[in-house]
Amino acid sequence: MAVLISLDIGGTSIRAASYPLIGEEPVQHFKSTTSTPGETVFDRVCQSIRQVSPTGSEIKAIGVATAGPLDPHTGFIFDAPNIPGWKDFPLGERLQQEFHVPVVVENDANMAAYGEWKFGAGVGHHDLLYLTISTGIGAGVISSDVLISGCRGLGAELGHVTVIPDGPLCSCGKRGHLEAISSGPAIVSYYLQLLKEGGKSTPLNNVLLSARDVSLAAQAGDLLARKAFQYAGSHLGLALAGFIHIFNPSIIILGGGVSQSGVLLTDPMMERMRLEVMEPNYLKDLQVLPSKLGDDAGLVGILAFTRQTLS
Repeated sequence: MAVLISLDIGGTSIRAASYPLIGEEPVQHFKSTTSTPGETVFDRVCQSIRQVSPTGSEIKAIGVATAGPLDPHTGFIFDAPNIPGWKDFPLGERLQQEFHVPVVVENDANMAAYGEWKFGAGVGHHDLLYLTISTGIGAGVISSDVLISGCRGLGAELGHVTVIPDGPLCSCGKRGHLEAISSGPAIVSYYLQLLKEGGKSTPLNNVLLSARDVSLAAQAGDLLARKAFQYAGSHLGLALAGFIHIFNPSIIILGGGVSQSGVLLTDPMMERMRLEVMEPNYLKDLQVLPSKLGDDAGLVGILAFTRQTLS
């Protein structure tokens, strides 16, 4: 049996699946943590590929959607802030040496956007903006039916636009980026800052593990948790207004775990977006929807892109 292997590598999880040469239903599917003590992330990636390869199957190609920035022409990772050890890392070359098949490496958010455009919430749209809000914030843009990637494949890093000059430190080492304000860790960090400044948080007993904990606390009536989401959502809306001015999309798709907080995030986001947009016609018929493919967006996106690249 001949298969294509798809991987989606994020700061928290690695998702892998094997697919037949035609069709979008996986033969096997596997999820694991990205980083564990005593193993490199590359070791984890290779294990995931072998895990989803059916016994006796022949791997025809491997497609990888991973955090960047990266060079999609060579599969070289320049610096993935949320993935340990992936700085100046030749991922494409290493995978070719290990498995001896063609390898396609692309930005994970770009591939999630591509997947939603081909098979998900973006079907039928020609101008699409996708944001994944999770450990980090990634983005992908389809403009006039073309995936925007730039001259070196580094385009559409919208999570790293500056929304607060000299603001909180981002995972990339710069300050005030959208990721440093509205990602999951940023929401937790802002909540802890409010506590440090004297705020009260009875439902959580001042103990936080993740943005989901803040979300649950907000739903339970914790005012500081609500304020943290208000802050994150408002700055997300500010950034989106700018993106709307640049790309004029017909649909904005939100993915990632933090986006599942629902109106806690999207209400302040929409309010700020409407306030900041320069002309109401930018919002005319604009759809803002959750991801339809969820965690599988990157997997099916890199699958479709790999097929197109190798055809």
